[in-house]
Amino acid sequence: MTGLTTHVLDTASGLPAAGLVIDLFRISGGSREALKTVITNSDGRVDGGPILSGDSFLAGEYELVFHAGDYLRRLGVALPEPAFLDLIPIRFGIADTAAHYHVPLLLSPYGYSTYRGS
Repeated sequence: MTGLTTHVLDTASGLPAAGLVIDLFRISGGSREALKTVITNSDGRVDGGPILSGDSFLAGEYELVFHAGDYLRRLGVALPEPAFLDLIPIRFGIADTAAHYHVPLLLSPYGYSTYRGS
């Protein structure tokens, strides 16, 4: 499989993060071009295959912005105002368009981690 995928897990609840909004941007010359907005399903993944694939899957710099604060508030998590984590941007590069890029997010109200998954 080639393309860009993600998976969001809520480490505070031990469950997939369902209903979390994610924006995808292409970065070029210091500007951001909005490409797509997606929402995670009950498994914390995005329906319909890769977020980016085919002719749109180009080498370059990208950014996923995870709307963590809105997700956590919707679950009833008591957050300070402003929230410690609200929007979580993850900027990464795609060098090999014949490869699969998986960018998961492990999320809690006060921390997150990511890595290049498989």
